[in-house]
Amino acid sequence: MSDIATLEQELNDMILQGQAIEAFEKFYADDIVMQENAEPPRVGKAANREFEEQFFASIQEFHGATLGDVAVTGDTSFSEWTFDVTFSDGNRVANPQVTRRKWKDGKVIHERFYHA
Repeated sequence: MSDIATLEQELNDMILQGQAIEAFEKFYADDIVMQENAEPPRVGKAANREFEEQFFASIQEFHGATLGDVAVTGDTSFSEWTFDVTFSDGNRVANPQVTRRKWKDGKVIHERFYHA
């Protein structure tokens, strides 16, 4: 069994270094399920990759990200984030969120984002 805390730290470090897509390729399972709040989940790496690429393409300027508290219990990790971005429409947002990840065999198999 992989050390979830170490994997979580590596993944978060890559995101902080602006390597979110590379982290997605490295750490996410082929059958990943991702979900925003109570929205319907997106299933599969291809569908989620497309969503992530469209999201990042909608960002005009990335002002930074901060990582707050991180917790790991069993096969689940939690992290508090604030992302500060300006979207292509000119709207600047500093969005706090909590990310919950479930891990299996060193890969994220389910990720849910809780945000306003």
